[in-house]
Amino acid sequence: MSVEGKVTVSPKRKSSGWGGQIAQLAGIVAAVFIAKGALAEPFYVPSGSMEPTLLIGDALLASKFPYGYGTSSLPIQISLPESGRVFAETPKLGDVVVFRWPGDRSQAWVKRVVGLPGDRIQMRQGQLFINDRPAELKPDGVGAAENDRGGSEPAYRYVETLPNGVSHLIFKMRDSGPLDNTPEVTVPAGHLFVLGDNRDNSADSRVPLRSGGVGLLPIDNLIGRADAVVGSWDLGMRSQPVWTWLSGFRLSRFFTAVH
Repeated sequence: MSVEGKVTVSPKRKSSGWGGQIAQLAGIVAAVFIAKGALAEPFYVPSGSMEPTLLIGDALLASKFPYGYGTSSLPIQISLPESGRVFAETPKLGDVVVFRWPGDRSQAWVKRVVGLPGDRIQMRQGQLFINDRPAELKPDGVGAAENDRGGSEPAYRYVETLPNGVSHLIFKMRDSGPLDNTPEVTVPAGHLFVLGDNRDNSADSRVPLRSGGVGLLPIDNLIGRADAVVGSWDLGMRSQPVWTWLSGFRLSRFFTAVH
C-alpha cells in the first residue's frame, strides 16, 4: 500500500540509479579519451631544437586528423603491430609535425617536414636544397638561442622559404658545422625528411637513428600536426625564487598559431 504524496524508492531502482551514474561517468571518460585520441592532443616542448618557432616550455596542441590515424595516434602507447594508417594523408612541405621517435616510441618529438617521398635532400654550407633547388634564405637580424639550462647564445635569424612557398624562421649560428654539409639523400616511400628550425642544435633526419637522431622518419610514426601553442612558461625561472615564477608565463605566446 502506498501513501498519497509520498514516493517510495525500491532498492532495485536505487541500484539502477547508481548504475546509470557510473555508466554516465564512463561515457564522459570514453568521450574525453576518444577526443584526445582522434582530434587533438597536448604536448610539451622540452628542448630548443625548433627555436625560434617553438620555445622551451611551450605547450603544443597537435591535430591528429590531418594525416589520418595509426597506432602512433593512440593517446597511450601499447605494443601493437604497425598496420598502416586509415584516412592517410601525406604532410605538406613546411608542416610542423609531432611524431613517435623511432628509437623509443614512448617519446614524442617535434620537427618540420622538408622532404617528402621521392625528394632529394641535401645541406650545402648550411643551406637546404630540395631536388637541387635551394630554399631561399633572407636575413632577419639576430636572436637568442636558448638552452634547457636557461642560458642563451646569439644566433643569426633567417626567413627560410621552401620551394612550395611556405616561409618560416630558422636559427643559424654557423655554416660550417658537422650537419651543414651532407650527402644527398633520396627520401624513400613511406618516409619523411624532417629538420629542426634551430639548424645547429637539432638531432633530426641529418643524424642517423643509431647516433640519437631521427634518421628518415616513417610516416606511420606521425601523431599529428602542431597547429597551436596553447601556453608557455620560461623554464629559466626555475632557478629564481618561487614567488617570481608567475612572471615566467609568456602570455604573448598563449593561443598562437604555429607557422
